[in-house]
Amino acid sequence: MSNTNNTSESQGSQQSSQNSQGSHKAQKSQKSQDSQDSRESRRPRPMEVLREARAQLADLTGMTAETVSSFEQTEEGWSLEVEVLELERVPDTMSLMASYQVELDSEGQLMGYRRVRRYERGRADSRGGR
Repeated sequence: MSNTNNTSESQGSQQSSQNSQGSHKAQKSQKSQDSQDSRESRRPRPMEVLREARAQLADLTGMTAETVSSFEQTEEGWSLEVEVLELERVPDTMSLMASYQVELDSEGQLMGYRRVRRYERGRADSRGGR
Protein backbone atom coordinates (compact mmCIF):
# COMPACT_ATOMS: atom_id res chain seq x y z
CA MET A 1 0.00 0.00 0.00
CA SER A 2 2.82 2.35 0.58
CA ASN A 3 3.64 2.06 -3.13
CA THR A 4 0.11 3.22 -3.95
CA ASN A 5 0.45 6.25 -1.70
CA ASN A 6 3.81 7.18 -3.17
CA THR A 7 2.44 6.83 -6.70
CA SER A 8 -0.56 9.04 -6.06
CA GLU A 9 1.59 11.60 -4.24
CA SER A 10 4.14 11.66 -7.07
CA GLN A 11 1.36 12.02 -9.65
CA GLY A 12 -0.06 14.96 -7.71
CA SER A 13 3.34 16.66 -7.52
CA GLN A 14 3.93 16.00 -11.23
CA GLN A 15 0.57 17.59 -12.08
CA SER A 16 1.28 20.69 -9.98
CA SER A 17 4.76 20.90 -11.53
CA GLN A 18 3.24 20.68 -15.03
CA ASN A 19 0.64 23.33 -14.15
CA SER A 20 3.32 25.72 -12.91
CA GLN A 21 5.43 25.03 -16.04
CA GLY A 22 2.43 25.72 -18.25
CA SER A 23 1.76 28.95 -16.37
CA HIS A 24 5.43 29.93 -16.66
CA LYS A 25 5.40 29.25 -20.43
CA ALA A 26 2.25 31.35 -20.83
CA GLN A 27 3.90 34.23 -18.95
CA LYS A 28 7.02 33.96 -21.12
CA SER A 29 4.89 33.93 -24.26
CA GLN A 30 2.98 37.02 -23.10
CA LYS A 31 6.20 38.88 -22.25
CA SER A 32 7.63 37.98 -25.66
CA GLN A 33 4.45 39.24 -27.37
CA ASP A 34 4.48 42.47 -25.34
CA SER A 35 8.14 43.04 -26.22
CA GLN A 36 7.44 42.47 -29.93
CA ASP A 37 4.43 44.82 -29.84
CA SER A 38 6.48 47.59 -28.21
CA ARG A 39 9.23 47.20 -30.83
CA GLU A 40 6.71 47.39 -33.67
CA SER A 41 4.90 50.42 -32.25
CA ARG A 42 7.94 52.49 -31.22
CA ARG A 43 9.07 55.36 -33.40
CA PRO A 44 12.56 54.96 -34.82
CA ARG A 45 15.30 57.05 -33.26
CA PRO A 46 16.50 60.12 -35.21
CA MET A 47 19.87 58.60 -36.15
CA GLU A 48 18.10 55.51 -37.50
CA VAL A 49 15.85 57.77 -39.58
CA LEU A 50 18.81 59.78 -40.95
CA ARG A 51 20.78 56.71 -41.97
CA GLU A 52 17.79 54.98 -43.50
CA ALA A 53 16.68 58.11 -45.40
CA ARG A 54 20.13 58.58 -46.95
CA ALA A 55 20.30 54.91 -47.93
CA GLN A 56 16.79 54.89 -49.44
CA LEU A 57 17.38 58.09 -51.42
CA ALA A 58 20.72 56.79 -52.74
CA ASP A 59 19.07 53.51 -53.77
CA LEU A 60 16.28 55.30 -55.62
CA THR A 61 18.34 57.96 -57.37
CA GLY A 62 21.64 56.12 -57.80
CA MET A 63 23.42 59.23 -56.49
CA THR A 64 25.55 59.66 -53.40
CA ALA A 65 23.71 61.27 -50.49
CA GLU A 66 26.49 63.27 -48.86
CA THR A 67 24.89 65.05 -45.94
CA VAL A 68 21.61 65.93 -44.26
CA SER A 69 21.31 69.71 -43.98
CA SER A 70 17.84 69.84 -42.45
CA PHE A 71 15.91 67.40 -40.29
CA GLU A 72 12.63 67.66 -38.40
CA GLN A 73 9.86 65.49 -37.01
CA THR A 74 6.40 66.25 -38.40
CA GLU A 75 2.90 65.07 -37.57
CA GLU A 76 3.06 62.57 -40.45
CA GLY A 77 6.63 61.41 -39.85
CA TRP A 78 9.90 63.12 -40.77
CA SER A 79 11.07 65.80 -43.19
CA LEU A 80 14.70 66.08 -44.32
CA GLU A 81 16.77 68.06 -46.78
CA VAL A 82 19.56 65.93 -48.17
CA GLU A 83 22.56 67.19 -50.14
CA VAL A 84 23.37 64.90 -53.06
CA LEU A 85 26.31 64.74 -55.47
CA GLU A 86 24.60 64.82 -58.88
CA LEU A 87 27.56 65.21 -61.21
CA GLU A 88 31.20 64.74 -60.22
CA ARG A 89 33.68 67.06 -61.94
CA VAL A 90 37.36 67.90 -61.71
CA PRO A 91 38.22 69.95 -59.81
CA ASP A 92 35.83 68.84 -57.08
CA THR A 93 34.68 72.43 -56.44
CA MET A 94 32.99 72.35 -59.86
CA SER A 95 30.90 69.23 -59.09
CA LEU A 96 27.15 69.68 -59.29
CA MET A 97 25.27 69.25 -56.03
CA ALA A 98 21.54 69.23 -55.33
CA SER A 99 19.29 69.56 -52.30
CA TYR A 100 16.44 67.09 -52.09
CA GLN A 101 13.41 67.47 -49.84
CA VAL A 102 12.68 63.99 -48.47
CA GLU A 103 9.47 62.97 -46.70
CA LEU A 104 9.32 59.86 -44.51
CA ASP A 105 6.44 58.21 -42.68
CA SER A 106 6.44 57.73 -38.91
CA GLU A 107 8.32 54.43 -39.29
CA GLY A 108 11.11 56.03 -41.33
CA GLN A 109 10.06 54.70 -44.75
CA LEU A 110 10.53 57.07 -47.69
CA MET A 111 7.21 58.42 -48.95
CA GLY A 112 8.54 60.90 -51.51
CA TYR A 113 11.32 63.24 -52.53
CA ARG A 114 11.90 66.20 -54.84
CA ARG A 115 14.88 68.28 -55.88
CA VAL A 116 14.56 71.81 -54.51
CA ARG A 117 17.79 73.33 -55.83
CA ARG A 118 20.94 72.58 -57.79
CA TYR A 119 24.32 74.29 -57.39
CA GLU A 120 28.06 73.97 -57.91
CA ARG A 121 29.88 72.63 -54.85
CA GLY A 122 32.26 75.59 -54.67
CA ARG A 123 29.59 78.31 -54.96
CA ALA A 124 28.35 80.37 -52.03
CA ASP A 125 24.62 80.28 -51.46
CA SER A 126 22.96 83.36 -52.97
CA ARG A 127 19.52 82.67 -51.49
CA GLY A 128 20.53 83.72 -47.97
CA GLY A 129 20.26 81.01 -45.37
CA ARG A 130 19.35 78.10 -47.56
